[in-house]
Amino acid sequence: MPTNPEKNATPVLSPVPAGSGPKPGATSLAPIFAAILLLWAAATPVHAWGGKTSLVRKYRPGQTTVYQTRIQTRATVNSQPEGLKALLPPLPTELGTRQQNTVTVRAVQTDGTAEVENRFDRFEFQSNLPDILPDEMESSARTVQEEFSKRVSGQALTARYDRRGKLLGFEGDATLLQDLDVPLRETARQILRMFLEQMGGNALYPDHPVKRGEEWKQKLSAAPAADYPFSVEGESTLRFAGKTRYQGVKAAIIDFRFTNLLRPTPESLRRAGPAAMLEAHGMALDIHIEGQGEGRALVALDDGRILQNHTTLRQVLKARLEGNDGMRLPVTGPLTLDVNSETRLEVDAAGEPRR
Repeated sequence: MPTNPEKNATPVLSPVPAGSGPKPGATSLAPIFAAILLLWAAATPVHAWGGKTSLVRKYRPGQTTVYQTRIQTRATVNSQPEGLKALLPPLPTELGTRQQNTVTVRAVQTDGTAEVENRFDRFEFQSNLPDILPDEMESSARTVQEEFSKRVSGQALTARYDRRGKLLGFEGDATLLQDLDVPLRETARQILRMFLEQMGGNALYPDHPVKRGEEWKQKLSAAPAADYPFSVEGESTLRFAGKTRYQGVKAAIIDFRFTNLLRPTPESLRRAGPAAMLEAHGMALDIHIEGQGEGRALVALDDGRILQNHTTLRQVLKARLEGNDGMRLPVTGPLTLDVNSETRLEVDAAGEPRR
């Protein structure tokens, strides 16, 4: 990330006591030192400021920031045997959004949690689902996507974050996603969750002041919740790469990488229907999602708000079906299905926050 000079730094010269000036014929070094100080101040990048830095999220009620965001997901499906894929409903392998969001801190509680409104000023959603559907369904699917984009524009989600930027939950997605087909609906919901997590700065902030080049780790483990029926195990490794300016705002540069493992709860699989049917026929289904990613974020030094977040996330959904209690499958070995995906998220603040 390029850095800019600290333009307003001015060297401070101490007054010289009377009678202590240079003798006639002597060369004064003060102008030379002043010139050196001036050049040094102009040439020193912001990330070279010394000492340790505290990176803390401070929510300010009424604060508003506008963001430009792009999200792009591509996926591939593999199965064993190969023909198993043909039994699946049509699944989109390319999803994308382009949007402008106005994020406003609506309220801050005494425990530091915040209620944040995320309004979609503009929203464009695209997928290749219409291209892979039968011809008689293509037109209607394309119309649904266009209408979905129009309907989301102007709508808002309300998210709750803790004092360290962790997403505690969000509301408003049911109204936004109700008209989408089921395969798209759940995928879009998880993309929304990822978007809100990254907007909040989830797991970015260290619990102690850090110096340039220092690394720290954050646990990403979480128990299943009613609106997110997955157990999560993972870890993020972060590095304070230095400081810079972003649109005139002093910011910390944080590089990060992470791994996670998600498992749906047995109850959520049974509610989906097929898992319960498979169990009834003496078969065992194992599903989990393995993820890893990396990225860079710029965090405002004054209040920890996200100024920029560019993240790449790679995930693979692994499903494995085996015979149980002597049940034999019609193929040698277990039935397997892998859905590999890569998601690129780019969030950029559009300017100074408003209050």
